[in-house]
Amino acid sequence: MTTVPQLRAARALLGWSQDDLAAQSGVSKPTIARLELGTGELAGYASTRDKVTGALEAAGVIFVPENGEGAGVRLRKSAMPPRGEPA
Repeated sequence: MTTVPQLRAARALLGWSQDDLAAQSGVSKPTIARLELGTGELAGYASTRDKVTGALEAAGVIFVPENGEGAGVRLRKSAMPPRGEPA
């Protein structure tokens, strides 16, 4: 399950605003803002969570599940900009 900190970190990793994520996912900005208010697992309808995480994954984010070291996010290698290039 994706967590709220992962959602925020994924958006930051891409350099996306809440508006950007809303546009890419088809989910309203107020809904994105509500999703990001929590601290634990991502709440809301499964369809909404799927749209949001799907948009981030399509942009190159990989959600790393909890493995004893903490959950996280990273970019697919092909999604990373060349060195010195803006994200």
